[in-house]
Amino acid sequence: MIDLTRYRRRPAGEVRIGGITIGGDRPVAVQSMTNTDTKDTEACVAQIVRIARAGCPVVRLTARDLREAENLGAIARRVREEGCGAALVADIHFLPEAAAVAARHVDKVRINPGNYRTEHGELERLVGLCRAHDTALRIGVNHGSLARRVFDRWGDTPQGMVVSAMEFLRECRRLGFDQVVVSMKSSNTRVMVAAYRLLVEAMEAEGMRYPIHLGVTEAGNGLEGRIKSAVGIGALLADGIGDTVRVSLTEAPEREVPVARMLVEHFRDRAGCFEVRRPERWSPVEYRRRCPGQAPLIGRELPAGFRVIEAVSGNPTAELRAAILNLDDAEPVAVRRRYDDTTAEAVAVKAAADLGVLFLDGLADGIVLDAPHLDAAQRAEIELMILQAARVRMSRTEYIACPSCGRTLYDIEATLAAVKARTSHLKNLRIGVMGCIVNGPGEMADADYGYVGAAPGRITLYKGREIVERNIPQEEALDRLVALIRAHGDWHEPDEGEEGAR
Repeated sequence: MIDLTRYRRRPAGEVRIGGITIGGDRPVAVQSMTNTDTKDTEACVAQIVRIARAGCPVVRLTARDLREAENLGAIARRVREEGCGAALVADIHFLPEAAAVAARHVDKVRINPGNYRTEHGELERLVGLCRAHDTALRIGVNHGSLARRVFDRWGDTPQGMVVSAMEFLRECRRLGFDQVVVSMKSSNTRVMVAAYRLLVEAMEAEGMRYPIHLGVTEAGNGLEGRIKSAVGIGALLADGIGDTVRVSLTEAPEREVPVARMLVEHFRDRAGCFEVRRPERWSPVEYRRRCPGQAPLIGRELPAGFRVIEAVSGNPTAELRAAILNLDDAEPVAVRRRYDDTTAEAVAVKAAADLGVLFLDGLADGIVLDAPHLDAAQRAEIELMILQAARVRMSRTEYIACPSCGRTLYDIEATLAAVKARTSHLKNLRIGVMGCIVNGPGEMADADYGYVGAAPGRITLYKGREIVERNIPQEEALDRLVALIRAHGDWHEPDEGEEGAR
């Protein structure tokens, strides 16, 4: 169980991924993923080497079909010829047959339980291959792609995600296979954190110690993508949960690695012990606002008399959480922390990781960042982004955008920039920009509008979960997205000085 008083790393068994071992007392490992075509051997090898040189020991590749799965063998040979020791992981979604092929060539295979049925023996056959080839296995549950039988009973909830994972973990244990990692990923930070916490409870209840991989899917790009990832991942690292991490950004994979390394380093040592007299006031899986009538505020908005609690220890998350839980009254509380980092990125990532969870859990009502190397506007922007990433206050358009991979059907980085240029002046909207249909419709389930790759050069537009226009030419898609937003009354023209186009 989570220890509210101090930092304590969750004990996990060891899993070998090629030349890398995770779990146990090993440091948290960083992962990333290629966005090259898995059939293009040389392009994949070159990108894997670049990612590894950026400080990433584990690299994942998509394998959409049998041809791509088979080519993983050629990629692995060429990577080793280049003297690169990065562990290679195959990402499988729809084809159990592709996982069976990939298991012969890579160091780990990631499968989505939503595409497997244990009663048909598919998992048992894959486990046999993994055991024979010394290949690890990741049970990777995605919020947006639960099996229909799970969804029909539980919906797309954290509980449903845990049910899906535990079914497969129990089968692995029955088969005596312990080289297993598990993940519970979502683009919704509140869902993501609740799902991982529930998973830890469920595994502890059954004596399971499988390592955990952390990530927020479809976090987007820029500062907001980094903050969203840091809020979700940091909330769990702060309580000792997590053995590998990936920061998923809609940018070149090499740019993910420094952010993930910063997060891992930030949580390497969390000193301090803090008495919690009223632990029953906190729930790890239920969102309960301590002051339900108080809209979350940022530093420049705080009224006189608003209680401000400043963290001064090496473990600001535990320190502030304990202080709030120990209060005798229900007075609104703002949390404060000083960051002497010289860049906005470093301040944003560390502050989001330290403080975001206090808003995810409903404890804090305001945020104040002391960052002497940033100006007031930069501090306010980061404060607002943390509140939005924690899903307590919308102040700008939120973009749910996948990080790109070999499945992506268009230049998603350029497309996201174009969508932002046209729509970022809008308020209180969530827009999904997704590369393909594998995760797209599911992971952007709570988006207001969606722009999803359907085929090369073709886009499908969504309003909520409903398809509005299917397979339209990409050159027309952005104008038609704007027209769709207008038709539903969610468009306004940008004010002078705002981004966006008329």
